[in-house]
Amino acid sequence: MATFGWPIILILNAVIIILVAIFLIWRVQKEKKAGYPMQDERTSKIQGKAALGTYYITLAFMVSIMLWNIFGNELLNLPELEMGYTVIAIMLVNGISFGLLSWYYAKKGEF
Repeated sequence: MATFGWPIILILNAVIIILVAIFLIWRVQKEKKAGYPMQDERTSKIQGKAALGTYYITLAFMVSIMLWNIFGNELLNLPELEMGYTVIAIMLVNGISFGLLSWYYAKKGEF
C-alpha cells in the first residue's frame, strides 16, 4: 500500500479553508453593495431559536454517549466508544442540527 501523506492532507485542508473564507468575504461584499442588510430581526430570531434547539440536541446526544460509556461498558460489557469518532459525531450532530433547525424555522414562517 502507498504511504499516508499528512503534509498533502494538511495543505489540502488549508486550501479548502482559504477558498471558503474567500467565498464568504466575496458574498458579504456583494450583499453590502446590493444594499441588503447583513442580518434583520427575523434572521436573528431564527438563528437564536435554532441555536437554542441545537444546544439541547447536542447536550442530549453527549449525555447519551456518556451513559453508553458508563452503563454499556460496566453493566452490559459493550465496547467503549473511541474519543476521536465521538468528537466527530458530536461535531456532525451539532452542525447538522443547526442547519436543519435554521431551515425549518425559516420555512415555518411566523412563530
